[in-house]
Amino acid sequence: MSMFDKVAIVGTGLIGGSIALAIKEKNLCRQIIGVSLHKKNLTLAERIGAVDIGSLSLEVIKDADLVIIATPVSTILSLAPKIAAIIKKDCLVFDVGSTKVKIVRQLSGLFPFFVGTHPLAGSEKRGVSNAQPDLFRNSLCIITPVKNTDTAAVSRVKRLWNALGAKTLIMKPCRHDQILGFVSHLPHVVAFSLINSIPDKFLKFSPASLKEATRVAASDSALWANIIMDNRENALKAIGKLQRNLEHIKSAVKKDNPTMLARIFQKAKKRRERLK
Repeated sequence: MSMFDKVAIVGTGLIGGSIALAIKEKNLCRQIIGVSLHKKNLTLAERIGAVDIGSLSLEVIKDADLVIIATPVSTILSLAPKIAAIIKKDCLVFDVGSTKVKIVRQLSGLFPFFVGTHPLAGSEKRGVSNAQPDLFRNSLCIITPVKNTDTAAVSRVKRLWNALGAKTLIMKPCRHDQILGFVSHLPHVVAFSLINSIPDKFLKFSPASLKEATRVAASDSALWANIIMDNRENALKAIGKLQRNLEHIKSAVKKDNPTMLARIFQKAKKRRERLK
């Protein structure tokens, strides 16, 4: 069943393209418009059937009834005022940014029907060429309304994410950023640091465990630098916690204390087994 007439996706990369493909697969709208800074990206999005119309200009979104902003965090903040000047006043708007406090604060003041969201799905790969219609199936999407967020808008956004296969969870933007600083941003910091700690001449001996542990280090470096810096306070807390844990391991090794080291590892093992 169609939920929207015309959907505009600003940023037709991995996430934006996957949303478009999923919406099309579920027949949730009549038409999808894609906007990107890169003609090659739009051509590919049209070729794989993610969008019906692609444009380099924001003007094409003026009569959309849903606008999804799927660009990097810094671009969301810079594009929002331009989008607000173009779209209809009753247009539903949501973003998919990896941090929420700054985005929700700014966009809630620009769009009467804005809802902050963050789908916890993705890949170290980028671009619409890697988009998948089932990317959000059995995933979690965090929705971050604030006091002045329209409740009907939240319900519509929740229904859409559910239709795309995601479970939804409501939380405050600040709580989102605090949690993601540990469960998402820190793992990327660890992966980047880990692969940088191994001498180049040893990399050819890398086992599957190293490849698995550093998979996300293949992610877009500029994108992740932007995400970390946008959530600096929480990222620093998470990095500090990691440093303290590394110091405990270092201390056990330095003291030649295998019992202490095993205790640390056993605690980690039990915590890892709690992950679903």
